[in-house]
Formats: sequence, structure tokens, C-alpha cells
Amino acid sequence: MPRVLLVDDDAEQTSIRKLIFEHAGHEVSTANDCESARAAFRECAPQVIVMDLRIPNQGDGLALIREFRSTRPDVKIIALSGYADDLSGAPEAAMIDTVLAKPARSERLLSAVARLAAYIFLLAPLIGSAAEIRLDREGEVVAQIAMSSPGCNWGRTGREAAVADVAVDGRAPFQVMLYAGEERRSYPVFLGRLKTGRHQVVISRNVRYSAAPCSISEPRIENVRVDDDPIIAYAPVLSARENTLGRFTDAPMVVYAEKIRENGVNLLQYTVIFTNEDGGTSTRALMARWGRTTDIEYVYKVDPATNRATIQARGHKEEEFHGQREDLHPLLMPVTDNNMVSGGESAIRYRIAPRPADLTAHSREQVMDEDPLTYRVMAEELAREGKLREFGIIDGEKISDPRNYLYLEARLKTQSAALAVQVRLKEEGLWRSSDLGRLDYAVARDGWIRTTVELPPGTEPDSISEIGLACAVAPPEGKRWALTGACEVEQVSKAFLLDASYRPQRPLWSLSDSIHIPAGQMRTWKLNAKHRE
Repeated sequence: MPRVLLVDDDAEQTSIRKLIFEHAGHEVSTANDCESARAAFRECAPQVIVMDLRIPNQGDGLALIREFRSTRPDVKIIALSGYADDLSGAPEAAMIDTVLAKPARSERLLSAVARLAAYIFLLAPLIGSAAEIRLDREGEVVAQIAMSSPGCNWGRTGREAAVADVAVDGRAPFQVMLYAGEERRSYPVFLGRLKTGRHQVVISRNVRYSAAPCSISEPRIENVRVDDDPIIAYAPVLSARENTLGRFTDAPMVVYAEKIRENGVNLLQYTVIFTNEDGGTSTRALMARWGRTTDIEYVYKVDPATNRATIQARGHKEEEFHGQREDLHPLLMPVTDNNMVSGGESAIRYRIAPRPADLTAHSREQVMDEDPLTYRVMAEELAREGKLREFGIIDGEKISDPRNYLYLEARLKTQSAALAVQVRLKEEGLWRSSDLGRLDYAVARDGWIRTTVELPPGTEPDSISEIGLACAVAPPEGKRWALTGACEVEQVSKAFLLDASYRPQRPLWSLSDSIHIPAGQMRTWKLNAKHRE
């Protein structure tokens, strides 16, 4: 049975109707003025509204109808009117599903709601705005919601994206940012812990935070499952940073979870890939030292055996988490422009279902390789924020199109040294370097790393003649310069280009043997057909 909101400034009438509708099996909320009607509409997410047009004035009722319809295009509205000319010439007449003359008998009201209920429960799953899911057991529920936003693009100012509200069983909704624009994408979400049986999921456009022209096309709930993996049970509810609301920047795209072991304890660690980083490392340095301009940050680490947890707080400090939880899900919110987190909530709350990741043989950017849309959205935000330039020139901290770069992943161990990658094209004498001739842009950290080298637009794998690994002397942080140093390149897992759609192409080079490079020297490898097989 659909959820019903009764709106009438006659409190006695709403009380009587509430009893009648509840007796018929409906879940009912009531309101006797405009403000309480707005509050009830947000809290209970009704599927049918039965309302008097004059509460107390006709203009008040028409204003509410406009608000209800713009916020939730899927909601059904039954208007009660005692005056024949109340809707004469009013544009709101087209927004109402049924008009009943007052006084309306209870049988007529119930019959009108029943007719609309048939539409809600039989047709709504086809158009995707509302659907029923059935669970054969209780547990944490994960779903894929396929949606698109026609005519919108993350790189276009004023047409960046729609924001979807997802409400389960009338609870307060969470949000999904449609950063893929008009491309239809299946967004993974967790719905929380639900009981066995039927549940209603309503998907609607968030009017306040969607770009004005951006709608939501054909939402459909897919692949609903009860997932017993602790990775889902402890997944964070991540609010949007306050200074990003309505700005379409630094939005979380992907959450991944790793099972790690620290100090003899098994932990779950959650990391978020954001579209951008508004603070911290410059764009040029990000590409040189990290091989991307997205922001990838660990946000939450938990011991499932004890529920003890830590977060990455301001200044990259690891602090114990003492904030609120929904069941086992921590409520987190970025509080710095480089997306360090604290406990808390904002007006947009994401429930992104984490994907499991094993990064023992790759860098964190491997998760982007597995979801290439992240590269496209990264590039679109760079373009919208004016951070791109033409190839081969220097323009502040701007970079060229991300498709103009070679991406290289390696496992590295440094000794008072830093690594840069060099590339030479066929019939060219110059070497193009990842560090742009700056020692502070070379990579001086151990473990799996990424870097990039800018190449001319349209460079194909066959155009690359040689790849070099150069090791430069660099002092350990906070210490004096060392006279000697070395780079131990333990493995190069892959080097690749992006295609026109931002998808990583087939790796054109790898290196399985460990290579010792003294500081001040470079090792080079000529590429041939064998490397590209």
C-alpha cells in the first residue's frame, strides 16, 4: 500500500481521514499547515498526497503543489476543492493527478488512492522512479542503480550533473551524484541493513543540488543482493564537503576496501577516489608524482573484531574515530580541501558501495584503470576549472589533455634518491621527462608508484622508441644532502597510453627484473614489436 500524506488546515478532518486510511492498510502522515506539510513531505517521502487547496488560502495550496511536483515528479497528488473556479486557468491544474469536490466521501478518497496505487506499483518499475524490492533474508543490501543525465556533462559549467535522492521505505534519502552525465552508468550503493520482505525504493531528482537543466533519465534498480561481507557492513556513509555543495567539485566517485594486517591485527581500510583535489599538491606535481589529478585518500580503518577504528584527519594524522554510526557504518565528512575527514554530516550523503581491492601487486591508481570513467571525469573537471593548456607550453600549474601522457607504474625503493621516467620518440633526439627537470617532481617514496610523461597529442605506442629510468640524488626528508644514493626499481608492471575515450590501452612495456640505478645515472630500454605483443 502506498504511503499517504494528508494535508488540511482542518485538524479534525485530517484525524478522521488518518484513521480511515490506516484502517485500509496505508502508512499515513498528516499536516495542518504549509510548514508542517513541507517537513512531513521530506521525512516520510509519500507516494500519494491528499490535500485541500485552501490551507488556508488558495495561493498556499498552489505553491505547495508546485514545490511537491518540482521536488518529486513521481509523487501523485489528489486535490480537494470546494470551489469550482479554484483551478480555472491555473498552471498547477496540470500538476494534479485527481481533483475531488468537497466534501469528498471516504469511499471516493480510498478509491482515488487505489487507482493511483496501481500506477505506482505496476508502472513505476518500468519508468524507474519507484520500485519494490523483495528480500528473502535480512542483511546489508547492495544495489546497482542505472541512471543517466541527458545533455549534461561534468566538464560543462551549469550542466555538470543531476543529483539523485534515493529513499528506502520512506526514510531520509541519501544521494547519488550522476557524474557520468548522459552516459548511462550503474552506480553501486548500499541501502543499509533491511529486514526480510518487501521494501519500497523511490528515486527522484534533488532539486536543490542538481544543475538546473539536468534531469534523471530512466533510473532502474539492478542486481539487488544481501551481502554478508564485512566490507559492506562497515562501509562509510560519506557526506559531501560543505564548501563543495552545489559546486560539482571533489565529488567521490569510487570507494574501495582492502583487507590489510597491521601490528598483527586484521583490518578493513576504506579509500575514496575523488574527482579532484581543491587543496594541496599542484596539478603539475600530481601528474608527475602520482600519475593523476584525482584525489585518492584513505578515510577509515576498522578492526571488525573490536569495532575500534581510525580516520585520516587534518594534516594526514591518523586519529581514533569516536563519531556517530548508522548500525556499523561511520558517518564521515571531508573537512579540508585535500579531503581529510572528521565525523559529521552535510546536506548530501553518499552511500557508495565499496569494491574489494587487492593492491599487493599494483599502485592505488589500479582502481582507476579498472574503472576508466574516472579518467574521463578527471579530465572534464580539469577543463571546467581552467586547469588545461595546449601541449608543449608552460602555463603556471596547468597540464595538457590527460590523453597526451604516458602512464607508468613501478615498485620502487629509494636510498637518498628520486626517480624520473624519460621517453624518447622515434626520429626525435630529445628525452621527455616526468619530472619536468625539477627534482621536487621526481618520485622519492617507496612501494608502488605512478608517474606520467607528457607526449605530443595523438602519440601511438609504435611512435615510442625508448623508455628510460633516471635516478637523481635527493636527501631524505629533513636531512642534509647525501653524496650517494640509488634507486632500486624492483618491477615495472606496465606503461600505457589512454585511448580517445580515456580507457587505458594495452600496456606497451613492462620490466619484471629488479634494476639497481645509482644516483646520477639512467638506464634505457629500446622498445620494439616484442614489447608491444
